[in-house]
Amino acid sequence: MAITGSPESTAEIRSIYDRSKEVKEFDDTKAGVKGLVDSGMDKIPKIFIHPSENLPKASDPNTTHLQIPIIDLEGVHGDQRIHIVNEIRRALETWGFFQMVNHSIPISVLDEMIEAIRRFNEQPMEAKMEFYSRDRTRKVRFLSNFDLYQSRAADWRDTFVCVFDAVDSLGSESLPLVCRDALLEYKKHTEMLGETLFGLVSEALGLSPTYLRDIECMKTQFMSCHYYPSCPQSDLTMGTKKHTDPAFLTILLQDHIGGLQVLHQQCWVDVAPMHGALIVNVGDLLQLLSNDRFKSIEHRVRANIVGPRISVACFFNNHLPPSNRTYGPIKELTSDENPPLYMETSAADYISYFSSQGLDGDRPLDHFRKYNGVI
Repeated sequence: MAITGSPESTAEIRSIYDRSKEVKEFDDTKAGVKGLVDSGMDKIPKIFIHPSENLPKASDPNTTHLQIPIIDLEGVHGDQRIHIVNEIRRALETWGFFQMVNHSIPISVLDEMIEAIRRFNEQPMEAKMEFYSRDRTRKVRFLSNFDLYQSRAADWRDTFVCVFDAVDSLGSESLPLVCRDALLEYKKHTEMLGETLFGLVSEALGLSPTYLRDIECMKTQFMSCHYYPSCPQSDLTMGTKKHTDPAFLTILLQDHIGGLQVLHQQCWVDVAPMHGALIVNVGDLLQLLSNDRFKSIEHRVRANIVGPRISVACFFNNHLPPSNRTYGPIKELTSDENPPLYMETSAADYISYFSSQGLDGDRPLDHFRKYNGVI
C-alpha cells in the first residue's frame, strides 16, 4: 500500500501495520520461521512479504538450456590438472559459479551433514533457543535472518552458524551434540578440499599454487547452515533475497529440493541439484583480489511450498581477530593498462560493512571501488 495521503492516513497505516513491532515480536520468540510453521499458520506475516518486483517471475523458456558449468575434479593432482585449471578459469570469468563432481568428499559425509542440520532444526524449540543470538562475536549461534532489523522484507529462512579458524579455537563441546560429529567431519573434509580449490584458483589467475593460501584467504571457515521450511505463500516471499558473498570462495552443499538461482546475462538461471555434487562460487573479496577478472555474481533462493530445503554454505575468509591483514588487487594482475579498481580493506572491515547494509542494501563491493582513479 503506497503512503500518498495526509499525516493522518500515514498514522492510520502505521496503526494497521507496525513493522518494527512485528519484527521484534518475531525475534523475541527465538523460534525462527520454523516456529511460525509449527504454530499452524497458513498466511505468512507481513514482515516476510517482498515487493512484487523483487519476486521470481515465471521461468523464462530462453534460460531453460542454461546451467552453471560442471567440472570433474577427477585427476586434479595428476594429468588432468591443466585441463581442470582452464575449465575453472573459464567458469569463474563467465559465471562466477561452477558445480563440481569427484571432489573427494564421500557422499555419505554430505548426506549426514544435511541430516544433521535437519536434526538440529527439528529438535524441540527449547533446545535451539539456548543458541539463539544476534551477537556476531559468538562462533556458534542460531538465528533467523542476520539482517532482520535492516532489511525491508525478511526471508523465509533459519540459520545455524559456526565459525572455525586456523587455530581451532572453537572447542567441539560448544557445538550442539545433535550435529557435532557431522559438523566436525564435514569441516575436516571441506578444509582439505579448500586447499585444493585455492591452489587451482591461484593457478587459474596465473599465480603460484600456494599464492592465495599464503595470503591467508582460507584462514577461517564460516559455515551458514540454512533451513528453509515449507512456505504456505511461497509466491509472496523469498528464501534468500539476491546477494553476493562477503568471502573469497564459497563451497555450497544443497539437498534435492532446489531453489537456488544465479544471475547470468541478466537472466535468473535455476541451479538444479545434483546428488553428491558441490557448488563453488566467487566471493566479493576474490573479485577484489582479481581486479574484476573473476566475478562475484548475484544469486538468490526461491521460497518453496515443498520443504524443508536444507543447504550448507562454507565461506572461506580471514576476518577473525587478531588478523589485520589488508587485501587489494593483486599487484601481479595489475598494470598501467589495467590499474587497481579497488581500495584495500581487511576482511573484517568488509564483513562489517556488508552486515551493516543487509542483503537488500547497495552492493557492498561498490563501496570499495575506485572511480576514475579516485576513491
